[in-house]
Amino acid sequence: MSDRPLALVVDDDVTVREVVTRYLDRAGYRVDVAGDGEQALRSVADRMPDVVVLDLMLPRLGGLEVCRRLRRSSVGVPIVMLTALGEEEDRVLGLELGADDYVTKPFSPRELVLRVASVLRRSRELPARESGIEPILDGDLRVDIPGRRSSLRGEELALTVREFDLLAFLVRRPGQVFTRAELLERVWGWDFGDQSTVTVHVRRLREKIESDPTKPTRIATVWGVGYRYDGMASP
Repeated sequence: MSDRPLALVVDDDVTVREVVTRYLDRAGYRVDVAGDGEQALRSVADRMPDVVVLDLMLPRLGGLEVCRRLRRSSVGVPIVMLTALGEEEDRVLGLELGADDYVTKPFSPRELVLRVASVLRRSRELPARESGIEPILDGDLRVDIPGRRSSLRGEELALTVREFDLLAFLVRRPGQVFTRAELLERVWGWDFGDQSTVTVHVRRLREKIESDPTKPTRIATVWGVGYRYDGMASP
């Protein structure tokens, strides 16, 4: 079996599929392609990819619904969305549904390859510096950073790649305040970008780890600044 990661490229534009396939192949990926949402789901069922590049505007079954179904089925494959510049609401909704990253059209194929590599690396890596870290316990929340697993009240949490990265980053730095720009750089690895990405991921994470997401006790908002992890033991 090949050790080259498998990427599924889902786009109804033949030219986009060909260009993205060519760049991913040059970067060392195997590539499957799909021209609509239904074909994408069949492809995932037949051969699980390591990462999905998913256009939002698809015939037969839209990209948002594809993303929703993949996450509902507990498929943890990283998803990078392709969106048009004017589709901000759909882009935010895609992130809320569990997409890990996005690239706006028109896009640089090289940037897309870098984004794909980033989410794939974070989903797989077990950094040597973290291999000996014991699971972090915060009340009924358990975060196993080397194993990239987390649970609440004994039930494993279904976190996306970015959600886990964000939780792991914050839980290791309780009491520290980070701006959205700092989180975007240190968790996503971007030195520029849409900071609403951070807001959406914080919201999704709260929905999964807070008893009442509208009154969070773990991830606090520091108004006018950013976010801080307080934890259950904090006053």
